Amino acid sequence: MDADRLKTIRGDYDLIAHDYAVNIGNELASKPFDCELLTRFAAAISGRGGVCELGCGPGHVPRFLRDLGVSVFGLDLSHGMVEESRRLNPDIDFCIGDMLALPLPGQSLAGIVSFYSIVNFPLESLPAVFAEMHRVLQPGGLLLLAFHIGDEVLRPAELWGRPISMEFIHHPPLKILELLRMAGFAIDEMLERGPYAPEIEYQSHRAYVFARKLESGSEMNRTEPAR
Repeated sequence: MDADRLKTIRGDYDLIAHDYAVNIGNELASKPFDCELLTRFAAAISGRGGVCELGCGPGHVPRFLRDLGVSVFGLDLSHGMVEESRRLNPDIDFCIGDMLALPLPGQSLAGIVSFYSIVNFPLESLPAVFAEMHRVLQPGGLLLLAFHIGDEVLRPAELWGRPISMEFIHHPPLKILELLRMAGFAIDEMLERGPYAPEIEYQSHRAYVFARKLESGSEMNRTEPAR
């Protein structure tokens, strides 16, 4: 992804950061399926080490995980989003960072959560994103990835009354699974759901993937994705 595109994404999220926190920051209260999967993730990662949510927005996913006892911090490209996260969650660490070049040591994380944070990345950028996730995970480390299903590229002129220029990209699940495997992940499970009510979220179908960083000698795909 070129520098101009990253600059646009960062600038747009800086612009809408407070509105995003007000409108999205409490969304998990109305999303029981998402909460169930995050709870499963927390149980699977318990006692294994630190977790990062990539593209953390206003910090509501790290908040949910911390309340379950997970040692978690958040990372976001947008300075404005990190400021909102810190304001709303002063007991959790948040940092600024680019998912294409994570400011984290190799094999430093037991787990990664990435809830819809690939929505601004075209498919051709995802191998680099997934390679960075793989690099910073410990062998056997767990990834929970959520994304919008489809092949649309949305270009809204504004959000919450503020003009923006960034794109929102939906992805085909089978392609995402292929790219994860190519990056060195084993797919534990994939699940899908339809949208909640319009007042809760944007009306798209969602996919959730549990994947693990392969250990030496592991099978490439231990289980078939569940639909």
